Amino acid sequence: MENIPVLNGIIGGVKMKSFVRNIICLVMIFTLFSQTVLAEEKHAELSDDSKSAILIEKDTGAILYDKNSHEKLPPASMTKIMTLLLIMEAIDSGKLTMEDKVRTSEYAASMGGSQIFLEPGEEMKVKEMLLAISLASANDASVAMAEKIAGSEEAFVDMMNKRVKSLGLKNTKFNNTTGLPVEDHYSTAYDMAMMAKELLKYEDITDFTKQYESYLRENTDKKFWLVNTNKLVKFYPGVDGLKTGFTGEAKYCLTATAKKDDMRVVAVVFGATTSKSRNAQVTKMLDYAFAQYATHSIHKKGKVIEKVKVSKGNHKEINAITGDQVSVLTKKGDKTDGLKTEIKINKQLNAPIKKGEQIGTIIIKKEDKELSKTPLVAEKDVKKATWWELYKRAFGLFTQSR
Repeated sequence: MENIPVLNGIIGGVKMKSFVRNIICLVMIFTLFSQTVLAEEKHAELSDDSKSAILIEKDTGAILYDKNSHEKLPPASMTKIMTLLLIMEAIDSGKLTMEDKVRTSEYAASMGGSQIFLEPGEEMKVKEMLLAISLASANDASVAMAEKIAGSEEAFVDMMNKRVKSLGLKNTKFNNTTGLPVEDHYSTAYDMAMMAKELLKYEDITDFTKQYESYLRENTDKKFWLVNTNKLVKFYPGVDGLKTGFTGEAKYCLTATAKKDDMRVVAVVFGATTSKSRNAQVTKMLDYAFAQYATHSIHKKGKVIEKVKVSKGNHKEINAITGDQVSVLTKKGDKTDGLKTEIKINKQLNAPIKKGEQIGTIIIKKEDKELSKTPLVAEKDVKKATWWELYKRAFGLFTQSR
């Protein structure tokens, strides 16, 4: 009986310690839960005043933030991202040069909305038209360029929709080159981000889109002042594009890109209520990306990765080069050791092959987890070999084997 108080004291002490431990655990759980909720709330506030939005890292295409990004909505003048892409591809292929003259048709001159007031018959260089589209969102310049490349706006729109499909995008349909309100013309934040990613492969485009102001017709009495509709190029360090949009139906839209150190991101907002709100939301997304993530470059765009054999071509082999910069994305502070490279070349490469055509893929992995996937493309054109070239090649093999 004398030991009972002692035993009770021991049991009481054990219960007290257990109670304290439970309290500590509850406090820790509550703290972690609160931090998670606050983080989620802060994340949700990135685009609180838009119908849809997305934030991606450009090299890898990794999605850093998403809000209804597959909802079909009117893109307004962000449509011109695809217009600009086809123009840059025409220049890259040699179909156009920056110095080529573009003649304005009556139809192009009749466009309403944002314009540089082109007159029927007026000529401007391709680089001037690009400046007008990039800064002033000029509808007349967009149509004039479409007619220059495809012969008519209708034919150019067909090219736009085919290019959309070639990018694997399923929720976009264009019915004009400008984004002026028209039935059955729509896109999504995700699709627009992927189009912007493709456009940014042509680094020259930011030479136009990063300018805050410029002039057209400088040596005439019709000197025209251009001011960029994307005010972030002036007020957010690193922003150098890409395209704003506004109609009464679409509200305020913006596809913006910014680069800091080795990291380039693309932020898209559809349907903000004001231009101020649109810019604020994009600013929040850019701040979030640069504060939380880092891009690590593995290979520069255009690096030769492998020589590939081509069947029945005027060249027997061709260089497979990186179609874009090869990078991996990490959280700030994370290491990039232990990376592995996997190269996949398309089977049975037969001529003809066009310069820039995808002929393989380079994949960067870590512990079997895919971190990035980048196209390998043909460094140059490969035409079909003539019968004489094939004969000489076969005869050479025959004489070598004797």
